[in-house]
Amino acid sequence: MKKTYALITGASSGIGLEIAKSLAKRNYNLVLTARRENLLKSLAEELRLNFGVEVDYISCDLTDPKAPEVLYDFCKHKEYQIDLLVNNAGYAIPSSFDQTPMEEEEKFIRVLGISVIALCKLFIKDMLDRGKGRIMIISSVAAYAPPSSIQTLYGPIKTFMNRFSEGLNLNYNHRGITSTAVCPGYTITNFHSASGVQNEMDNVPGFMKKDAPRVAEEAVQATLKGNHVYVPTKTFKVIVLLLKIIPHSFFSLVSSVLAPGRYDSK
Repeated sequence: MKKTYALITGASSGIGLEIAKSLAKRNYNLVLTARRENLLKSLAEELRLNFGVEVDYISCDLTDPKAPEVLYDFCKHKEYQIDLLVNNAGYAIPSSFDQTPMEEEEKFIRVLGISVIALCKLFIKDMLDRGKGRIMIISSVAAYAPPSSIQTLYGPIKTFMNRFSEGLNLNYNHRGITSTAVCPGYTITNFHSASGVQNEMDNVPGFMKKDAPRVAEEAVQATLKGNHVYVPTKTFKVIVLLLKIIPHSFFSLVSSVLAPGRYDSK
């Protein structure tokens, strides 16, 4: 009998790593993937030691169009039954839209969008054969916010991911599959510093910066419950409600404050 696993992209740090810990705490075996193999190796050893679960890893760059198939083939070869697929990998582009080469925009769309679709398409077939499965897509409050002065494509892609997740639920809930679009606001990770947009995030009010373990724990709870869309923390639940009912023209006055993302304190 195959052992069940959760596959987590972008698992080497931030929300992805905290999701791995939250799932390991629930006795999930894990497959971790990110670009930095040495870091993945040490994290896998740490998770095995701390939680007593099986943890494997594979270094993979989701800007590569072949990466989703590489991940799927890796799991099939190892006979890992992926019952929970966590699409967490992401980053931001620091340069303005007119200064960003089209090649970089295409890589960005691939990591945040196309790779998510490809992984879902590959793994959902096996989930359907078993009649059960959970998918988590880490989206963002940016999906609800007015356009930002930075990261021009970030919000639109996250809006698209929310709609994609809705489509999965519409088509596959009755066959035992649920997809949860998790929409965090500012979360304390290395997201902004690694993406080169730290300066733009430093002026965010402190009450809007949330801890990654808290966001991850709420995300895991919502996914296991089968929630379709989930906004972690009461603060951002209120902000999303306001974004839905107040005209976006009002928020354009304070877009530099409300443009959602993830914040790094280090």
